[in-house]
Amino acid sequence: MAAGDAVARLVREEGTRVLATLVRVTGSVDLAQDATQDALVRALETWPRDGVPDNPRAWLIVTAKRRAIDLMRREARRGGKETDAMVFAEPGPESPEVVRDDLLRLVFTCCHPCLAVDAQVALALRTLGGLSTQEVARALLVPEPTMAKRLTRAKQKITQAGIPYRVPAAEELPARLTGVAATIYLIFNEGYAAGAGAELVRVGLAAEAVRLARLLAELMPDEPTVLGLLALVMLQDSRHETRVDAEGRPVLLADQDRARWDHRVIREGVELIGRALKRTPDRPDRYVVQAAIAACHALAPTYADTNWEAVVSWYDVLLRIQDNPVTRLNRAAALAELDGPAAGLAIVDDIGELAAYPWWHATRAELLHRLDRPDEARAAYDRALAAGMSEPVSGHLRRRSAELPP
Repeated sequence: MAAGDAVARLVREEGTRVLATLVRVTGSVDLAQDATQDALVRALETWPRDGVPDNPRAWLIVTAKRRAIDLMRREARRGGKETDAMVFAEPGPESPEVVRDDLLRLVFTCCHPCLAVDAQVALALRTLGGLSTQEVARALLVPEPTMAKRLTRAKQKITQAGIPYRVPAAEELPARLTGVAATIYLIFNEGYAAGAGAELVRVGLAAEAVRLARLLAELMPDEPTVLGLLALVMLQDSRHETRVDAEGRPVLLADQDRARWDHRVIREGVELIGRALKRTPDRPDRYVVQAAIAACHALAPTYADTNWEAVVSWYDVLLRIQDNPVTRLNRAAALAELDGPAAGLAIVDDIGELAAYPWWHATRAELLHRLDRPDEARAAYDRALAAGMSEPVSGHLRRRSAELPP
């Protein structure tokens, strides 16, 4: 990796945590975003030339604080603002709070109950996950213009309602858990399988999501949703080193070197599933069920040994909890492994709500490929590519399409 690329990745990975700290210090998301962005730009300009500081995050925080002071002075319209700026430039000791991590603290703040859950998640992903509006829209399966309006309305509601950017009290945490868990899960998804760009795996983003899930489990250790979420991201992340080859191309699950999976993490994830299932024996949490599906893959010695019957059964459970098009698509892919591609394709073709979802087209293409229907498969590959995917996945689909007979 070129030095400039390494610096850019470091800046990107540190940016969200610097932003979270600036929001706590300044009390303003907009001001914190402007100051952090300026600090990141300055780092990209100076670090390749002068070298990366010994403590990059501290350098960014100091630079962003100074920029925030400059912005407050410039925008001051009444007395006292400059004094306020000087106060947060040298903050005093932090008061005891339930959530100690700045980033997790801000996730809870964005997930305020006065906002709809979809708006909570969208705002947290945009602010904290470092995702663009386009990436947030893709993660939540809505058009980009719709997402832009949703984000604007969420910020306006926070401002108009005077919602403070603070840590909620312990008794308030459960009411925000749905949005917080969804945010961490979607941040991990973008890191695990980026929807766009040159990398399939954004290792730093996925690791940050795992870290947040661990902090959440320390905060709420008996909550099944939290245990299931942590188990899920750990099990998925346990194989991240095997998911791309030396050229950055995707390695399919069937072809991964399972000896290189992190089996210590897998064991910990499976233990978490057991703990969570004991707390919800009659109606498992959706994250617990997804973790159980991931465990079926993680525990199989080889791809051929995967218990597809158990995978499909767990998807049936998940459909009773959350019946949505993506869950049905994933179940269809598992059913294709159990009963053959024709059985899977029949279900995929019955899912009509995912016409703009690239993975729906990609799944159809693969099943049609296996059924030796090359013209239809080629058309489905083309539609998946047109819908937009990361460069490594797009390259894989082109290679698969090229394998089809003319």
